[in-house]
Amino acid sequence: MSHEIHLGGALFGCSVDALHGARLSSLRIDARERLVTHTNNARSTAWGAYPMVPFAGRVRHGRFTHEGATHQLTRNFGDHAIHGTVFDVGWSTIEQSSAHVVLVASLGARWPFAGSVTHEIQIDTSERSVTCTLTVHATSSSMPAQVGWHPWFVRPATLQIAFSEMYVRDDEHIPNGRRVTPTSGPWDDCFVGAERTPVVQFDDGVRLHVESDCDHWVIYDMPQHALCVEPQSGPPDGFTLDPHIITPGTSLQRTMKLIAR
Repeated sequence: MSHEIHLGGALFGCSVDALHGARLSSLRIDARERLVTHTNNARSTAWGAYPMVPFAGRVRHGRFTHEGATHQLTRNFGDHAIHGTVFDVGWSTIEQSSAHVVLVASLGARWPFAGSVTHEIQIDTSERSVTCTLTVHATSSSMPAQVGWHPWFVRPATLQIAFSEMYVRDDEHIPNGRRVTPTSGPWDDCFVGAERTPVVQFDDGVRLHVESDCDHWVIYDMPQHALCVEPQSGPPDGFTLDPHIITPGTSLQRTMKLIAR
């Protein structure tokens, strides 16, 4: 059975890779691919549009404190942990139709708390939109939680963005908590205060609006081949800078909607 789930059609559609992190592995608009797709030597963090759960961006030295206890995560990005524990694992499909799929995964052995996450993806071919919803649950105890998405939009394309503030990065390229007026790019930075919906403008005239109820955005436009517009529920190193705590019976849910116009 294929691990690729196809929604929509060739003119407007997407594919979801259940084996590789329940990510969007393809986004087709006007029959043209808009995401960096998988190649044999691709790093698991460098293609598609994947969920970042239960943390997004870097965790400094892979270490954080919760309720007085210090926890050490697997360091998978130099001296730091990055992008969660589920982007490189297989997810289970629990609902599926021609326009809708729901997948679920455990947060895994690399996470020190019991929990799970669902990723719901809905396509609307008439609106030309794809809506992704992440919901993370704590199972047995309270835990910090964060969600986000990391889309790799293929160039040639340009960004249309406006934010009121950006975080200052320190020598380890991690926000230190201080915010300033945004500087000019290129960026690998976290922003807040979106003044308008971020738009990826492709060279054929397609404008892809990235809508989200997330209040933090990481913009990464340094690569020559791609642009990354990453809605997140908190900043990198958020368990230290701006922790969000969930308990059994509660959840953290956020949505990202991609609309082609």
